[in-house]
Amino acid sequence: MKSKTNELLEDTAITVICQILHVDAKDIEDIAVLKKGMTNRSFIFQCKGKRYIIRISGAGTEKLIDRYQEKEVYETIRSKDICDPVIYVNPEKGYKITEFLEHSRVCDPADSMDVKKCMQFLRSFHNRKLVVNHEFDIFGQIEKYEKLLENTKSKYEDYEEIKKDVYFLKTYIEQHAVEKTLTHIDAVPDNFMFIQGEQGEEEIRLIDWEYAGMQDPHVDIAMFGIYSLYDREHMDQLIDSYFTEGCSKEIRIKIYCYIAAGGLLWSNWCEYKEKLGIGFGEYAACQYQYAKEYSHIAKSELQEMEKIHDA
Repeated sequence: MKSKTNELLEDTAITVICQILHVDAKDIEDIAVLKKGMTNRSFIFQCKGKRYIIRISGAGTEKLIDRYQEKEVYETIRSKDICDPVIYVNPEKGYKITEFLEHSRVCDPADSMDVKKCMQFLRSFHNRKLVVNHEFDIFGQIEKYEKLLENTKSKYEDYEEIKKDVYFLKTYIEQHAVEKTLTHIDAVPDNFMFIQGEQGEEEIRLIDWEYAGMQDPHVDIAMFGIYSLYDREHMDQLIDSYFTEGCSKEIRIKIYCYIAAGGLLWSNWCEYKEKLGIGFGEYAACQYQYAKEYSHIAKSELQEMEKIHDA
């Protein structure tokens, strides 16, 4: 029978914690819901004076995430001061146990200094050019999420039209994509953790790497922006925070293309989750709007470039 303090976690999760941390169930205390994420549920608990987080996979996650690929990513970035201290990843059950980052905070997307620091950290990570054996194919994932809806049509009446507009940008993306490297894919403000370093200085760690794979690293800029629900002015400021030396017109348009493709990707993701009874309200609607708005913006920018070129 579960103790009152452990009633939030299933018995299997308690057993895993005991095995990995080499403790008894009675040592696991102060269990609380840390957050109900968009993909998983996370719980914080204390054990022998130290706090930890255990992740439990959410509904339908096994169709969205390849946990073996996730484990490869964590093995690749281990001991590189990039992410939080990961103790255990179970690719079969989807459990992950990490040390809790004390005295930490997440990035505030409305704070320009926070955003600049995160973009500098992101670029430094990209410049390491880390390699894993799998790719995150944005357009392939769009199709995958669409198929998960089975015979259910999109709730958006103009879906096929917008999808066609987004796919129009695919050729430009392929022509201007830079060398692929390990890319986070879910590099959103909530996954940038500001922590206190050993010397008291502020450092950043990037957490939650379950979507990560080989991709054009500039995808991460687009993903940060669309999760933050930025308007175009703030999108451009975000891009400028990453490219402190200045961003070429061609690359900026490519990032607009990624915003459109990312919007359609996460819109389909949300529709699948909604089919499982999990809604995301404004976020879901905004992702579809990004697909509509930025496919138009990117196309308009490309047409303008052609006019200049032909003049």
